[in-house]
Amino acid sequence: MGCFHGNRQHKDCRSSDSDDTWAIMSYRGFMSRVSTEAKDFYDIKNEAAEFYRVNRVPEEIERALNELFFHKPEDVHGYLANYFKNLCAPPRISRLKGREVYDARGQLAIEAEVFCIVCNKEKSMSSAAISSHFGPKETSLDWKAKCQEMADHVMTAAQWINEPLNNMLKGQNPCDQSDVDHILSNFFMAHYLEEKDIQNKQKEESRSPSEAEVILSSPLPAQTKDKKSVDKGKKSNTAEKSFPPADPPEPVLPGSLAIGSVSLAVAKTGAKTQGIPLYKYIAALKNREVPTQFHIPVSLVTLLSCGKISPGKLSLLEEVILIPKAGQRVKQIITMTFELQKEMMRIVNASTKAGATQAMLCDSGVLAVNYERPEQPLDLITEACANFGLALGTEIHLAVHCAAPELMDYSKGKYEIATGVLKSPDELVDLYQTLISKYPAVVALIDPFRREDIDQWEKLSNVIGNSCSLLSDITYKSKAPPLPGVRCHILKHTHETTVSDLICITSEHQGSVLMGTTYSEPCSDDSLSDLAVGLGLDYVKLGGLRSAETMTKFNRLISIEEELAQQGILVSEEKHPPPLFTEKPQERPATAESTLPDTAC
Repeated sequence: MGCFHGNRQHKDCRSSDSDDTWAIMSYRGFMSRVSTEAKDFYDIKNEAAEFYRVNRVPEEIERALNELFFHKPEDVHGYLANYFKNLCAPPRISRLKGREVYDARGQLAIEAEVFCIVCNKEKSMSSAAISSHFGPKETSLDWKAKCQEMADHVMTAAQWINEPLNNMLKGQNPCDQSDVDHILSNFFMAHYLEEKDIQNKQKEESRSPSEAEVILSSPLPAQTKDKKSVDKGKKSNTAEKSFPPADPPEPVLPGSLAIGSVSLAVAKTGAKTQGIPLYKYIAALKNREVPTQFHIPVSLVTLLSCGKISPGKLSLLEEVILIPKAGQRVKQIITMTFELQKEMMRIVNASTKAGATQAMLCDSGVLAVNYERPEQPLDLITEACANFGLALGTEIHLAVHCAAPELMDYSKGKYEIATGVLKSPDELVDLYQTLISKYPAVVALIDPFRREDIDQWEKLSNVIGNSCSLLSDITYKSKAPPLPGVRCHILKHTHETTVSDLICITSEHQGSVLMGTTYSEPCSDDSLSDLAVGLGLDYVKLGGLRSAETMTKFNRLISIEEELAQQGILVSEEKHPPPLFTEKPQERPATAESTLPDTAC
């Protein structure tokens, strides 16, 4: 028993020692864990303190709370939100989105949308849409082919925006307009040169291998023709010299719509980022700062059309445009034009025979009239002004968009100004001179000839230049040398034209650029009004008054005018008379118009 008791006591002693050892080890492990957690917590606190110090968080919070207490705003959290929002990092472009859309006339257009990272979240900032349309030389395409070409252009533009341009502009500051436009222009030029190289190779491959041999083996003209045939050849050569052939149209690269739409969308994003209207943002880009004064461009309004799509035989007067007296508010111009158009419609309806179609309203909102002679629409406006009490030639003037390049019959070397009525370039000079003499209120002619008829431009300028200005559309002929006698250029925001291009061109041709769109060319948003004001133009041509798209632009122009008047920075145009009627043509180097593809200004 004693032994047994002694053994059990010995075992109890060993168990007690084991328990003590386990307790000591557990305590050490516990203390070790506590020390690790405390150390980690201590490191995190130091890291947080350093993070706050580097980012000046305590100072900014203290300043925010001090200002909050000083102002005691009703919305405390809203005040703090606005305070810290001003400290946010500038937005960066996160991605672009291109999509095919339809404009108000059912034509395909490309829309570019810009997304940015703002306050650590991706937000859609702005978008811009540009409709697809082509120059006058491309109107020979049949309807189906033209629609398919438009679809291809828009589809390619969407691919450009969603893939390469999206990657190239990611991370860019939307307020760096010149950098963005430089990237866009370089991208376009690379594709343009690539396409040009492909076309040149195709031309070389399409030549017959024996073509050179055929040419070399052909007898010389002097060896095969008698004197009579040689004389006939001389006459033919003389006729060719008197009628210059058409210059090849500048190619429109498929996808080029992406460049203009992205550039405008980025500009709108930059304006939104800085919290200022687009027109002030554009003005700041052009002048290096926001000007202290602005003026509203004089609004040119299309009154009627007697062009190729009008119901009558006359084709020469694509647009007859009202030029209001400088100094009038946009609302006054619109009201006056509406009343004048009502009187014109009353006169047309009163003279219309039963069952005859004398006039129709185009989907562009312009009155298309059934006339045969160019004097008829001008007589209509003269009569309407007299009935309405408007002094034509004093209170309002007129401009005529002739769109002559579209009227040339190349097989006969003459302009078909009306169905079956052909005029040579020299005969057209005489016609214009007669019209200007009879209707002195017409103070501007737009595209009265093809660009190739340089002699006729000069002749017309010499005979009517003192009373009527000649205007040329340079949208599709950006690299062409200046035409003799031209006082003003019309420019449209299309295809690869960037915002930087517009700023560059209007700066080089200060006071001699009129921006707008013809009544038959849709433009999908109201940015044109902001561009015209921001660029400081004297005139803007928006189209007719009965189109939803056009009225959107006019309403935007009214809004800008009212905003500037409320801020006291609207300058009356009367103090800055436009140069359209009096300024002589500017002498410019032959390369002055080659600025559209570049942003190097």
